[in-house]
Order: sequence, then C-alpha cells, then structure tokens
Amino acid sequence: MAPAAAFFDLDKTIIAKSSTLAFSKPFQAGGLISRRAMLRSTYAQFVYLVGGADHDQMEKLRQFMSQLVAGWDVATVREIVADTLHNVVDPIVYDEAVGLIAEHSLAGRDVIIVSASGSEVVEPIGDLLGADHVIASRLEVVDGHYTGEIDYYAYAEEKARAIRDLAERNGYDLAQCYGYSDSVTDVPMLEAVGFPHAVNPDKELRRHAAAAGWPVLVFDKPVALRTRVPLPPAGPTLAALAVGGAVAVGGVLWASARRRRVG
Repeated sequence: MAPAAAFFDLDKTIIAKSSTLAFSKPFQAGGLISRRAMLRSTYAQFVYLVGGADHDQMEKLRQFMSQLVAGWDVATVREIVADTLHNVVDPIVYDEAVGLIAEHSLAGRDVIIVSASGSEVVEPIGDLLGADHVIASRLEVVDGHYTGEIDYYAYAEEKARAIRDLAERNGYDLAQCYGYSDSVTDVPMLEAVGFPHAVNPDKELRRHAAAAGWPVLVFDKPVALRTRVPLPPAGPTLAALAVGGAVAVGGVLWASARRRRVG
C-alpha cells in the first residue's frame, strides 16, 4: 500500500487561537513591536475568534503583518520564539487534536501541519507535536533581517498545491489521506484528500461540509501540552516575556524552512 498522511491546519484546528496572532506580548516585551501594534493585533484576534477571518480580512492582516516585521532581526525573533514558545502554546492546544495526531501516527500516517502562519512559529509547534512535516509561509530575509516582503504564502489554493507536491514527492495516496481545518478558505486543501473533516468550522465551511457530507468535529478542550508532550525547559531570560499569556501577532514571521520541512 502507498503511504498516507494526515494534513492539519493549525489555527483553531490544533490550537485555540490564531498562531499568526500568538506572540504579541513576548515581542512587545522584546522591543520588536509597539503597544499600539499589540492592541491592533488584539482586536484582529477578537474578530478572528468571533467570526473567523474571510479572504479580505486575511489579506489586510497579511499586509499589516508583513509591513510590521520589516527590519526585525531574525536571530532575535528566533530566540524569543524558542524561549517563550511553551508559555504561549502550552495553554491553547486542543486535547482532541493532540489525540488525533497520536492516532494517525500510530496508524503509520505522516502528520503534516499546513498553515498560512510563519515557519518561525509553525515549525517549533510542529516539533512539539511530533509532526513529520510543516508547510508554512515565509518572509524574505536579507542580511539577517526581514524585508517585509513575502517569499511564500501558504494560503487557500496554495495549500492544496503544496499538499499535492508533497504527496508526489513522498508517494502519498491522497485518496487515503485525511484533512482537518476550520476555515472555508481551506476547502481546496480538504478537497485534495479522501477523508476531509471540518473542525470548529466557520459558517461557510459548515454549510459546505453539510452539502458535501463531510464530518464536523468540535474541539473545545485546551490541554496543558506539557502533560501530553515533553517540553524543553524555558530559557532563563526570555521566558519571562510571555508572563500573562499572549494574544496577538507573532506568527507573522517567515524564514527559510529546514531541510526536512516543506515551504
């Protein structure tokens, strides 16, 4: 039999918040963003959680974030993400998603996270969850700093194209693969696999799932990830930056994927 895989969207599918808006307090504490930018991203988080983000909202958010990070030092960003990741992510991972990931792994399927958020954040989350591959967005980097330009945007139809490319490289039989997402913008990704699932779907995806006969799953139990997955110790300096939890912008960061990752 050809190998199979399970493709998971990240935001509101695996984690209860938007990873694109997950690190504003650590980045503000680290001097990368202003309080005004953090408040603006907090509002964006509210809109996203209440009604979901449609295509126009996502485009505005993408433009805002790509401009926001222009000039940021990549090494500083990576250090802050590494040292605050467990504080930010630990409280917001769905227990149901962690269980599904474990089930697919035990069944011999690769687990792939597919997210429009940036690889700087998505890849470490993927590592924590034991994902085999990550498909994520990337920002252009010149001389160790983000330019504000986007190298690769893993969104909507591009997710489906990236899945098909990965399946061709790894020999996956897409008809035997699984897909999970909360957003109608991921319909192309879900249609690319044989077993699509709507997770905490927005209104448009719920209607599409009902018409197509797709299962609808409800994830509502955030779990302390350290009780399910061993986490690295917090860094002695930057871990304190995440005290109080995070609400807003950091997954905007994109950089080159590592050798085993897909962009």
